[in-house]
Amino acid sequence: MAHWFHRNPLKATAPVSFNFYGVAGSPAANKICNDLRTTRARLLDMFTDSTCSPEIMKSATDAYFSLLQGFIVSLDGTTQENKMRFIQNFKWTDTLQGNIPSAQQDAVFELASMAFNVAIWYTKFASRLAGKENITEPEAKDVHRSLKVAAGTFKTLKEVHIPRLITPAEKGRDLEPRVIDTYIIQCQAEAQEVTIARAIELKHNASLIAALAFETANFYLRADHTLNTLEPECSSKWRKYLQLKQHFYMAYAYCYHGQTLLASDKCGEAIRSLQEAEKCYSRAEALCKEYRQTKGPGTTAKPSEQLFFLKLGSLIKNTLEKCQRENGFIYFHKVPAEAPQLELKASYGLAEPVPFKLPPLSEQCTAEVYATFDLTKGAKNDKAKPKDEEVKPVKEPDLKPQKDTGCVVS
Repeated sequence: MAHWFHRNPLKATAPVSFNFYGVAGSPAANKICNDLRTTRARLLDMFTDSTCSPEIMKSATDAYFSLLQGFIVSLDGTTQENKMRFIQNFKWTDTLQGNIPSAQQDAVFELASMAFNVAIWYTKFASRLAGKENITEPEAKDVHRSLKVAAGTFKTLKEVHIPRLITPAEKGRDLEPRVIDTYIIQCQAEAQEVTIARAIELKHNASLIAALAFETANFYLRADHTLNTLEPECSSKWRKYLQLKQHFYMAYAYCYHGQTLLASDKCGEAIRSLQEAEKCYSRAEALCKEYRQTKGPGTTAKPSEQLFFLKLGSLIKNTLEKCQRENGFIYFHKVPAEAPQLELKASYGLAEPVPFKLPPLSEQCTAEVYATFDLTKGAKNDKAKPKDEEVKPVKEPDLKPQKDTGCVVS
């Protein structure tokens, strides 16, 4: 399943020194600043370390966020804003906007941006793991969970942390509703893809597979519609991916719905459902070509080259031929002019996001240490650096695809 998922690039950020000379008025305050710098640098390194696991990522994320919260939550027993929240400027690029950074002097902006990148990492980890040859069942579960963790992280950012920003995100930036909503929906849809592959592998009831495929196709449709007001130059490629996946899973839904109809002796309706599956599959093939030819951010997936994609084409063809033979010998049913209206609801297997939870505040961040930060002294941080400091793109590891055996979750 290498090259099955489209992935936008990681966000890049400018280095942050946390050198608050004068402001940090005690050794303990200076230690917090030093630890912020080192834990941030380590977390950024983990994004491009091909050996990083979810456990390592969580440890690195917790180490940084437990300290960063010392600049966000109230530590003086009042309801007033943390005095350190607005002392440091942070620059981040966006996944759809190239190397042009956004900048805010706000620790909440840093929290949201870094957590967003953590979620992107989980999607890339899932994609990399799904690309392994002969993926095991525990690895398939890791793929499934990683996508749900990513969805939950995006969702928590949208509902809890992004609303706290003083300066709202600009249009087309990662933290604006259309973009983050699309990531949430895509992650849920991709997690359900793992469930569908598992259900097919274990030969579950055709009606369950049809319902899951239909729900997943609708997720991709929603994701595509969420992006339809974004500028085409940054969203067209992503939208083509969402569209091809929507048609692919509609083809699955009609194919397995056809099998359900045939099992209920509704052969004419089964034929019409499988004819619709053929149409959806052909449209998915065409969209694969359009997707490859469309320029835009992100890696280019190659779904039409995967056995999982090709097997569906054969399944539709063979099942339709079987239905037509049965109809010619046994049923003699009229084939309806209209395709069946799919009103399928999956009772099982729907992917729910795993909520993102911040770690407890670091024990270093006490009210006593907080009192030793003196803003009247004035930070000399980054004053000498030019304002238009370039933010270099993240150099992501070049992972070569392995042989595709068509085995998804066995």
